[in-house]
Amino acid sequence: MTTAAHADAPDQDHDRPPIELPHRVRLEILGAVLLGILLAALDQTIVGTALPTIVTELRGNDVYIWAFTAYLLTATVSGPIYGKLSDIFGRRPIFVIGVAIFLLGSLLCAISGEMWQFLLFRGVQGLGAGALFPVALAIIGDIFAPSERGKYQGFFGAIFGLSSLIGPAIGGLITDNFGWNWVFLVNLPLGAVVLFIIWRTLPVRIASDVDRHIDYVGAVVFVAALVPILIGLTNKQFGEWIDPDVGGLIAVGLLLAAVFVWVESRAKEPILPLGLFRIRAFRASVIAMFLATMGFFTTIAFLPRWYQVVAGTSATESGYQILPLLGGLIISAIAAGQLVSRTGRYKALITGALVLLAFGLFLLTNIRADTPGPLVWLWMAVAGLGIGPSLAVFTLVVQNAVPVRSLGTGTSAVTLFQQVGGTVGLAIAGTIFGSVLLEEIPRQLTEAGVPEQFAGQLTSGEGAALNDLAGVGDLGAAILADVPEQFRPVVEPMIPAIVEGIHAAFSIATGATFVVGIVTALLAALVVLVLLPAGRIGERPGATALVAADGADLRPSPS
Repeated sequence: MTTAAHADAPDQDHDRPPIELPHRVRLEILGAVLLGILLAALDQTIVGTALPTIVTELRGNDVYIWAFTAYLLTATVSGPIYGKLSDIFGRRPIFVIGVAIFLLGSLLCAISGEMWQFLLFRGVQGLGAGALFPVALAIIGDIFAPSERGKYQGFFGAIFGLSSLIGPAIGGLITDNFGWNWVFLVNLPLGAVVLFIIWRTLPVRIASDVDRHIDYVGAVVFVAALVPILIGLTNKQFGEWIDPDVGGLIAVGLLLAAVFVWVESRAKEPILPLGLFRIRAFRASVIAMFLATMGFFTTIAFLPRWYQVVAGTSATESGYQILPLLGGLIISAIAAGQLVSRTGRYKALITGALVLLAFGLFLLTNIRADTPGPLVWLWMAVAGLGIGPSLAVFTLVVQNAVPVRSLGTGTSAVTLFQQVGGTVGLAIAGTIFGSVLLEEIPRQLTEAGVPEQFAGQLTSGEGAALNDLAGVGDLGAAILADVPEQFRPVVEPMIPAIVEGIHAAFSIATGATFVVGIVTALLAALVVLVLLPAGRIGERPGATALVAADGADLRPSPS
């Protein structure tokens, strides 16, 4: 069995792709996997726009959040399992299975007649999507040499930025003109193209020393540990850390996580080999990715909400207001991949980018209700430029460090830590936001000239403004509608001051959430600086021989 030590062994073919393919074929495969990733990424942003119509027709407004949670939950927990299976059985069959399950879930969502059916089938969709991103990245690691991967893997980070830009418009267009069902049906022909290209062009191969034993116990315990952790963190936005459905679930998940580590330490072919954590580059990359995404996901969640509440934009328009953030991400992700591909160097680039992310988030802590729009765009662009290299380069570093037999496992581990890091960051930021908002509202209302007694009533959470600030439309009208009719003549003259105070408090609370990102981004930079080896991509590949499904050696012979 290959150990972690093999990752440091030199290999004479380190700069060759594991299998010789015509460049045109490799580009076809690249296009197909990028399209598959785009489908999965767009699914979130498109559905977000269509969801109000869906929950109205299916009468499920009280459980609408599970339309997102069911998808993310199954996608997150299945990713590492798919990664391991792709190491055992090859990328092609696992990627094809993932796409097929995603398309099946899309079809079932489209024909759902009840909300429970829709939520169940969203979970099926997520179960398929869990294979797409990690296995797609592993495919790129298989078909391109280490020195070439950066040119193409930067596009994967850009895909998520692109989906955030075009998804809301596409979702609104389809829902308004064809019906919400077509939001899911449109996946079918595009997914069929992905399946056709991958099945026709991608060879089936596995590492020559792979053991086809499947760690069923490890997989079950892994899912049992991660599900309560993710559900508990998701519930945090509605409850407190000490609540059983928040802290209780997280505690259960952490206990099972300890059991998972014990199981994996004794497994013949573990789902997540603990030996990978003995590789410095792998260990540093997953920790730094976890920390970096803790802060960045906060901007994606809270900036659109700030635009909706303070600037009064629609949900769709608020998505376009963060264009500078996503534009910076796309540009820096692609540029970082190209730069690493040309130079092979990555440590200084990632460290500098993480410091830039921290600086951008520091600028965003100054956001206020009267901050000029172009200035906020500039701050967002700085933060976006800071996070892009992390999304593009850490995968390259991991693929360069782990043995080829663990390429899928290592790649999926980076994706897992990214997703869990974002979820943890949102839970912490949500707690900070809520506490700062309740603290600032009475102060800001008083400064705006509102009597303290009325300010206290709003702080109690009984007012519409605090129940759902991002969904009330006209904030002043919503506040007035929540006031008993006999008192409205007294309150109505204070509405402008009340709105001003709430906007000020909301802005301060939003800015406070970015403090989490500043701390975690700087910690990530420290991890990179101290733990990440200062090598070059392609110098120390974890290469082992590759064989086709029938046993034929597919590694190119030295010329």
